[in-house]
Amino acid sequence: MEEIENKHTLLFYKFVDIKNPEKFAGEHMDFCKRVGLLGRIIIAKEGINGSVGGTKKQVDDYKDMMRKDKKFFDISFKEDIGKSTPFTKMKVLVKDEIIAMKRRVDMGKKAQYISPEELLKMYESGEDFIILDARNDYEWKVGKFKNAMTLQIKTFRQFPEELDKIKDNLFGKKVVSYCTGGIRCEKATAYMKEIGIEEVYQLEDGIINFCKVFPDTKWEGKCFVFDKRLIADYNNEKKNIVNCELCEGNCDLYRNCKSAECDKLVVMCVSCEKKMNGCCSESCLAEFKEFCRKKAFARQGRKTLISSSNPVNN
Repeated sequence: MEEIENKHTLLFYKFVDIKNPEKFAGEHMDFCKRVGLLGRIIIAKEGINGSVGGTKKQVDDYKDMMRKDKKFFDISFKEDIGKSTPFTKMKVLVKDEIIAMKRRVDMGKKAQYISPEELLKMYESGEDFIILDARNDYEWKVGKFKNAMTLQIKTFRQFPEELDKIKDNLFGKKVVSYCTGGIRCEKATAYMKEIGIEEVYQLEDGIINFCKVFPDTKWEGKCFVFDKRLIADYNNEKKNIVNCELCEGNCDLYRNCKSAECDKLVVMCVSCEKKMNGCCSESCLAEFKEFCRKKAFARQGRKTLISSSNPVNN
C-alpha cells in the first residue's frame, strides 16, 4: 500500500510596514496558487498574519520565498506535521489590522520576549509573577498555563475593556502574556505598556512553541486552534481540564451548535451530540427541528404543513 505523504502546516506573523497591502496580497495569492498551498493569510499595512498547509516541499518553497524578502528575513514559522491539512482552499485577505483590536497601538512599545526556557525557570524557581492569557474565553476553557489569569472576552477587540477591569492588579507586578502563536500577546503587551504597565513580557512564539519544547510541564489541557481541528494536543499526558456543558462528563470536543440562530461554540460529548442533534439546549433543538421541517417541506414544494384537523374544502 502506497504511503500517504505527510502534510505540513505553518503558523506565522510579523508586524512590519507594508506600503501597498493590495499589491502584496495579489502577488502572495499568485505564489500560493502556483505552488499548490492551502490556507488563510491576512495582509494589512501593519504586517502579515497567516497559516498555510501543504507538502514539505510546498511549505519549504513558501518559507524560502518569504525569507528572500528583506522585510521577512527573520520571520518565525511554527510548523505542525500530520496526515492532512486543516484547510480546504487558499485565501489571502486585505484588512485594516492583522489582529483586530480596533484601536491604534504603537507596536514600537511591544514587550521583550521571554523564551520557553526562561518561563519554565520562573515557574520552577517560585518567582513571583502574573501569567496573563490574552486569548478568548472559549480558548482557555480547554487549556491554559498553570495559575494563568484569564479574561472574559469573546474577541480580541474586547481585550482593552476587560484589561481595564484588572489593570490595578498588574501595576508594579512582573507580567508575562501569552497566546497561541504570539501575535495577540505582542499587540496586547504593546497596549499594556502604553497604559503604564511597565514590567511586561511576552512568551516567544506562544503556546505551540512552549509545548513542543517542554510538553507535560506547565501547560494544562489542550490548545484551541482556529482551523477545522479546533483542538490540538501538544502534551503526551492528554488530560482534559473541561467537561461537557450538557452532562458535565469529562470531554474536550468543541462543536458549533446546529441551531443557525445560536451557532455558538460549545463543549459537547459524543453522547450528548447524538442525543441533542448537535444542539446546545432544548430551545436550540426545537429551533433546529423546525428549520429541518421547513427545509423538508420546501424540497417537496410545500410551504406549510396541512393539519388533518383542518381539511381543505373541495
